[in-house]
Amino acid sequence: MTTALFWIAAVSALTYLPMSPRPASALRSVCKTASVALLALVAALSGAPILLTLALALCAVGDALLSRETESTFMAGIGAFAAGHLAYIALFLSHPASDVALIFGRPGIFWTLIILGIVAATLLAPRAGDLKIPVLAYIPIILGMGATVLALPEIGTLRWALPAAMAFIASDLILATEKFLLPAGHPALRFTPFMIWILYWGAQAGLLIAFS
Repeated sequence: MTTALFWIAAVSALTYLPMSPRPASALRSVCKTASVALLALVAALSGAPILLTLALALCAVGDALLSRETESTFMAGIGAFAAGHLAYIALFLSHPASDVALIFGRPGIFWTLIILGIVAATLLAPRAGDLKIPVLAYIPIILGMGATVLALPEIGTLRWALPAAMAFIASDLILATEKFLLPAGHPALRFTPFMIWILYWGAQAGLLIAFS
């Protein structure tokens, strides 16, 4: 059953992909939300850690909110995703194989994340307007997720966790660039919605595989 649900989630994600640059609609919201909500259901039914199910469920709520594309739902969506990332951080650090010392054993990745955070905050702060505070609060949370995943050893299915977390961060950085940095009509806007969705859903599926 869980295998079937996973593939239904994948079909939902593929169905949403061509809709990603389109205006908000009920069908678009359903496909976007279902593609991750079903992953949360797979996690729950397969006996995966409760924190994984919680993280996926919170992100599904965030998807539902962001799919409406209003300023109020955007702020609420950021809150849901921030809570999801905190659940992922707790998942990474509470795993039996987790070792905090490993975080500093890969200084290249760790310091890249720090630099990314500084650059993102510097660029976004003057351009985020009324969303400045939630956007700046979100940056250390998403990058904290990227740092804490380094505590996991690259063994077995846990090997999926690091690339999945990095894909998640890349998706969020592209989303921030799309929303706050690129002017209307910029050529890159033809591609960014597809890049964001492929990286994002791939990250969620990868984290499910890593911990299931």
